[in-house]
Amino acid sequence: MELKKIDDYRWEVPKTGAMRVPGIIYSSASMLQVEKQEEPLKQVANVATLPGIIKASFAMPDMHWGYGFPIGGVAAFDMESGVISPGGVGYDINCGVRLATTSLVEKDVRPKLEQLVNSLYRNIPSGVGSTGSIKLSVSEEKKVLRQGTLWTVSQGFGTQSDIDHTEDGGCMPNADPDLVSKRALERGLKQLGTLGSGNHFIEVGVVETIYNPEAARVFGLFEGQVTIMLHTGSRGFGYQVCDDFLAKMAKHAGKLGFDLPDRQLACAMIQSKEGVDYYNAMACAANYAWANRQILMHRAREVFLSVFGIGPRDLGMNLVYDVCHNIAKKEVHLVDGKKQTVCIHRKGATRSFPPGHEALCDEYRNVGQPVIIPGDMGTASYVLVGTQKAMEETFGSTCHGAGRVLSRKAAKRASKGRSIQRELEDKGILVRWTGRSTLAEEMTDAYKDISQVIEVVHGAGISKKVARLKPMAVVKG
Repeated sequence: MELKKIDDYRWEVPKTGAMRVPGIIYSSASMLQVEKQEEPLKQVANVATLPGIIKASFAMPDMHWGYGFPIGGVAAFDMESGVISPGGVGYDINCGVRLATTSLVEKDVRPKLEQLVNSLYRNIPSGVGSTGSIKLSVSEEKKVLRQGTLWTVSQGFGTQSDIDHTEDGGCMPNADPDLVSKRALERGLKQLGTLGSGNHFIEVGVVETIYNPEAARVFGLFEGQVTIMLHTGSRGFGYQVCDDFLAKMAKHAGKLGFDLPDRQLACAMIQSKEGVDYYNAMACAANYAWANRQILMHRAREVFLSVFGIGPRDLGMNLVYDVCHNIAKKEVHLVDGKKQTVCIHRKGATRSFPPGHEALCDEYRNVGQPVIIPGDMGTASYVLVGTQKAMEETFGSTCHGAGRVLSRKAAKRASKGRSIQRELEDKGILVRWTGRSTLAEEMTDAYKDISQVIEVVHGAGISKKVARLKPMAVVKG
């Protein structure tokens, strides 16, 4: 596919055929030369054909092939003429990341690192189909679906500060549990407080470099500090919600009045019954995911307290922020100089709101939103901050991670004859995992270079570097 260079960090997919808007790719020249870029670029063009799309079909530097939309895709739609698509959110609704700081430093933790990672692995259920210690009745589960983080805090799994430091307060208010299937409810009953599988993880890290001292101070970060990061989503509940509505929208597609370039882009008009029902059911899954991550952080805090034999004040574990990166949301943005409510799909993309934005808590209002970007388990992760340029260019969006370059099958082939565990240990990183092929599928070689991805979004100005974290211990699903 022919691309037109805009500048060092942006490339245009010119509007051709049925495309209603161009595609805009955030990337470096070298990253675009990697094999298998044609598939996600084609998906960017396909998304640009959907009715009501505004400005452009965007893709971040971590883009790779996904279901319907590319992972790393961003698209905003007009509320009256636009569509909503489960493929623009993904199967793992509100898959997201949260980062917490501690008062501990690396030298405090290294002597007990193996005990710590073993205890995290034992006490936090992980893997396909894993179940947690929290068993819900259906009526209580529906409270979780309506309230999200508010429910977990009411049950003693956190504080008001956790709510303040979670995107949207950890609750989409339009959630309607009556719209989700019996099968989805069944899958959600026993999975709250579990990590899941695949690329989901708990990571004990250390702040290696500070780039923006002022933002770091506000976020509570300092060099040498031990942190904990969680990456997971809505588990089987969210998967089932997506699956159910994809089936419904596929049947509905023939009534839309336009041709879909890919059946995986099954969608509905935002204001239609199908569109409203999906949005309100998706909100249930988003709330489930926020509650899940809140409980996991609470469990991780308990593990730290037990392993180090200290009290909460000495541990000083505080949530920096919780961001989601598989979501559709109704947000107000400036479009052609006028405020407009749009439905923005972020699939494998993170919100990047600037200083002064009303969605931010008081503590962060002057510096901007924390943006948490995990890398692979063998390199680094980054904390960035949202910018006004992101609001102007990408509807307040940036990347979400490193992005795969190898499929899971290809990664397993590439890892034959290697000991990924030993390679990580040689770097001073302890790892525990569930599943025979997890380490091979998630090895460093399977992902883009996170530093290159970050340099693109930093250089483009859609989020700015605050700190770099290096992993010390990782629990993989």
